[in-house]
Amino acid sequence: MVLFESLVAAHVATGATGLVSLWAPVVTKKGSLRHQFWGRVFVFAMIATGAIAVGISLCSLFYPLETHTFSDDVPMIRGLFGWLMLYLGVLTVALAWHSYVAARHKMNRAAYGTRTNLALQLAMGAAAANCAVQGLLISQYLMVGIAVPGLVAATLNSIYIMQENPPRREWLVQHFRSGIGAGISVYTAFFAFGAVNTIPALAFNPILWALPTVLGVSYMLKHQLQVRPLRRRSLSGEKSA
Repeated sequence: MVLFESLVAAHVATGATGLVSLWAPVVTKKGSLRHQFWGRVFVFAMIATGAIAVGISLCSLFYPLETHTFSDDVPMIRGLFGWLMLYLGVLTVALAWHSYVAARHKMNRAAYGTRTNLALQLAMGAAAANCAVQGLLISQYLMVGIAVPGLVAATLNSIYIMQENPPRREWLVQHFRSGIGAGISVYTAFFAFGAVNTIPALAFNPILWALPTVLGVSYMLKHQLQVRPLRRRSLSGEKSA
């Protein structure tokens, strides 16, 4: 319990940093020093938060009743606070790292397509698939729905990493999509697990859980529309060359 409570305290601290710092790179000028600084703060806060979440999930899986005294439903605790949190932790780390590497290395394929990055994307896909299966086993279909973005992200990111000649501006899409994805993950976890302690009646409200995904994906689509002309010009230039 000392380990569990210490992990929770650290998780709250790093998670709160991520929740707040997400908005600075969103509103600051893209490519500016402020954008880069706050982007790094957000990324490393997310990596720490995700890694700690994995530790918390393992405590929940091995000691469900000791770590969650508000319920005696062991399958539910292991599903929602074990497997789901494990998935969200891996998702957060994988997306944050992918976003960071995309922005840092841009067109440097040798540095970008590292084994570490690819391994994280594959781990994210495996964690998402397991989350969906565990959700079906305990009839928690929210777990199945939340697993879908992770499966999609793992597939798209892995394909991009293994591409030999991606479009020149594609790194912008990868950077933005994964960064916002990490933000969706941390806000989903905040609403899902934070609600248990503050407003228990809303803990498993599907609208509350879906809100970060709906807003985040909408913002992603807006960004995709803005970047699309740049990608087309890039592709046209490559073909003419």
